[in-house]
Amino acid sequence: MAFLARRVAFYIVAAWVALTVNFFLPRAMPGNAIQAIMSKFPGLQPSTYKALQAMLGVGHPGSLWHQYVSYLGDVARFNFGTDVSQYPAKVSTLIGQTVPWTLTLVGTATIIAFVLGTALGIMAGWRHGGSFDRALPGLMFLQAIPYFFLALILLDLLALQVHVFPIGSGYGQGDVPGWNSAFIGSAIYHALLPAFTIVITSVAGWMLQMRNVMITTIGEDYVLAGQAKGLKDRRVILTYAARNALLPQLQGFGLALGFVVSGAIVMEIVFSYPGIGLLLVNAVTSNDYPLMQAIFLVITFAVLLANLIVDIVIVFVDPRARTREAT
Repeated sequence: MAFLARRVAFYIVAAWVALTVNFFLPRAMPGNAIQAIMSKFPGLQPSTYKALQAMLGVGHPGSLWHQYVSYLGDVARFNFGTDVSQYPAKVSTLIGQTVPWTLTLVGTATIIAFVLGTALGIMAGWRHGGSFDRALPGLMFLQAIPYFFLALILLDLLALQVHVFPIGSGYGQGDVPGWNSAFIGSAIYHALLPAFTIVITSVAGWMLQMRNVMITTIGEDYVLAGQAKGLKDRRVILTYAARNALLPQLQGFGLALGFVVSGAIVMEIVFSYPGIGLLLVNAVTSNDYPLMQAIFLVITFAVLLANLIVDIVIVFVDPRARTREAT
C-alpha cells in the first residue's frame, strides 16, 4: 500500500501549506479587526483595545510567529476563537449553524446535476448526433449565462411575478427551526428555486464532459468486441463504455464535492440563503479574521479530503491506476 502512503503524505503537506497561507492571508488584508469591534461598540473604554488584542491574537506585528504557533495549536484543538462581526459568539458555533444549510442545498443540487448530466452525456455520446446531442447547445447556453443574472431572472419571474416560490431566506419567518414537519417542509420549499438554479447552470458541464469521453471510449477495441459478440446495447453501454468513461468524471465530481462546503456564494447572496458562502462574505466585509480563517480552513480541508477519497476509489476501481502506481 505504498501508493496510499504517498498520497496521504502529499495531502498532509498540502494541508500544512494551506494552514500557513490561511494564517497569513487575512493579516495581509487592509483593516483592523479590533477597530471593527470598537466601531460597533462606541461605549467601550480605550483600555478594552489591548484586552481585545490579547483575546483575538491580532494587532502585534512583532509577535507574528507566536501568533502562528498559537494558531496551529488552536486548530489542532478545533478552537477557532471568538467572532468579530457577531462578538462574542464563537466561530465554531457560527460555522456549525451554516454548514448544514450549505451541505443540504448545494450538496444535493450538485449530486442531482452530476447524475442527470452524466446520464444525458452517456446517451449523447452513444448516439452522438441524436436528440440528446442536439439538446446540448441549449444547455450550454444556460451554463454560459452569468449565474447571478440567471438567478435574478428566476427570482423575479417565479417569486415576484408569479409568486410560485418565496423571495429568499432559508425558511419562513414564522417557522421555528427544529426537526418538525412544518420547518422541514418550509426549508425544502425555500430551497427549491436555488437548487433548480444550481442544477440547470451546471448540468451541461457534466453532460459535455461525459459525452466527449464516451465518444472516445466507444471507439475502443473492447467496446467494438462487445458489439461484435451481439451483446445488447444496454450491456455494452453500461458495462463496457460508460463504466470506463466514468473514471475521469469521478475526478471532477470529487473536486466539486469538495467545493460544496464553500457553498454557492452568489446564490446565497441573491436568495439571502443562510449558508456558509453568505457567512464568508460577511466575514470579509467585516475584517473578521477568526471567522475567515476558520471558513477557509473548512473549505480547504473539504477539498483535500474529497480528492483523497476520489484518488483511493479510482485506484481500487481502475486496475490501470494500480499498475501506474506500482511502476
